[in-house]
Amino acid sequence: MSTDDVSRRTFIRTAGGAAATAGAATATSGTAAAQEVEPDWPSGASSGNVGSYQDARGQDSLTISVGAGDQGLAFDPTLVWVDTGTTITWEWTGNGGAHNVQTVEGSASLDSGDPVGEEGHTYEYEVTEEDAGITHYHCVPHTAVGMHAGLAVGEDIATVETGGGGGSNAVFVPQGARALGIATFIAMVSTLGLAFVFMKYGGTITAEDA
Repeated sequence: MSTDDVSRRTFIRTAGGAAATAGAATATSGTAAAQEVEPDWPSGASSGNVGSYQDARGQDSLTISVGAGDQGLAFDPTLVWVDTGTTITWEWTGNGGAHNVQTVEGSASLDSGDPVGEEGHTYEYEVTEEDAGITHYHCVPHTAVGMHAGLAVGEDIATVETGGGGGSNAVFVPQGARALGIATFIAMVSTLGLAFVFMKYGGTITAEDA
């Protein structure tokens, strides 16, 4: 076996290892970049029954079921994020007894009135700029059994990374991760290009050549 063959094999192994390392770095950065963001809900809202979440930004209207879940003691979706100008309709399922919608704390003044148990009953609320922020609301008769929910309005609210949970469509991609991905791609192409050139034309530098 010639010295050239050994040198080429050594280079190929090195190049392959570098490419694999670069690919792993890209995969890692891709995982980090896939973090999702969600409003930083107050504990009272986030502990509501069912616990479903919907990012409804960009939608003109949204319907929330009142009396959802196996026992009819939940709002679904439980947590929603909307833009100002969105019209929200709470619609009663007829399950779980009489319910209402009332603000616990926050900017939106939600109040559907006395509890109602009739299926198909609705309460409509158009979100305005005055409602910006996060509002925690509940069903008064069933507050003790976890019939709570949350409403986030606008973009100027505190958010947290959820690690891909919660069903949010908002994806946060850090600038550092983007830069790392681009640099890694360039490194992989360069490494493989050098490997091709070396295999086709390369030799090895021996002590006699030096």
